[in-house]
Amino acid sequence: MTIENLQIYKRPQLTEPKLLMGFSGWMDGGDVSTGTIEHLIGRLAAKRFACIEPEGFYIESFVGTMEMAALFRPSARIEDGLVKSFMRADNSFYASTEENLILFVGQEPNINWKKYAECVFTLCSEYHIRQIYFIGSVAGLVPHTREPKIFCSVSNEKLKDQYRQLGIGFSNYQGPAGIVTYLVKTAQERNIDMTSFVATVPIYIQGRNPKAIYSAARRICALLKIKIELEELEEAANVFENKLNELVEKQPELTEIIHKLEGDYDSEVFDSEMGDLKQWLQEKGIRID
Repeated sequence: MTIENLQIYKRPQLTEPKLLMGFSGWMDGGDVSTGTIEHLIGRLAAKRFACIEPEGFYIESFVGTMEMAALFRPSARIEDGLVKSFMRADNSFYASTEENLILFVGQEPNINWKKYAECVFTLCSEYHIRQIYFIGSVAGLVPHTREPKIFCSVSNEKLKDQYRQLGIGFSNYQGPAGIVTYLVKTAQERNIDMTSFVATVPIYIQGRNPKAIYSAARRICALLKIKIELEELEEAANVFENKLNELVEKQPELTEIIHKLEGDYDSEVFDSEMGDLKQWLQEKGIRID
């Protein structure tokens, strides 16, 4: 089936499924967005059934330095002079009939956001989707020795009570926007509940962050009641943190900075998530500073 750029190849049997999304690009620090969705697709053995064709959504030839242009161009693999593959942006939907869940992983479009969003919401209409979730991440001043903080933005005020009870904060931001914020706003206009969850990952760690991916996957599975084991991710997270701790121990300046971040993190958690305990201690005359 073709609806503009939306291609639906198969018709999985789903009943008002939830949609869980991830994007590379703007909010994929540590590969948390794409890494979480890709892991869930594999663990759930979800089957690809639809995609958004890339034509008209990406700037593939960018004028500028080679380093800058490389960020936009498609990728290719050539072996012994033979072109083996040529890969443009992939935006695919996967279905897990067992969990009644649709998973999407894609590349944030450069242009024509309205048309791209129409592809997403057309699929939502086809499958009577009323709940959409995005999981992503941004770099921030948090230590790798603590759980990544999660903040969210929502399309509907009524969603906030549930997240407040789970200790999830709410985003306060003004500045350049990404496709996810546009989707949340469009969902609001279409009376669809959409939540964007964003984990804050350590700014001093470059590349894939298995601990942050594990934390995001664990939380999103609990929230959506996805019944899978995450031992593989947990093991990778532990190995990653141990190696990182070994490296940090060799850099006294970084160690000092991380201790400061830990103190700030713990104080903020104590103030925002343990307010009742803080008040009780103060009433008993127990110092907390």
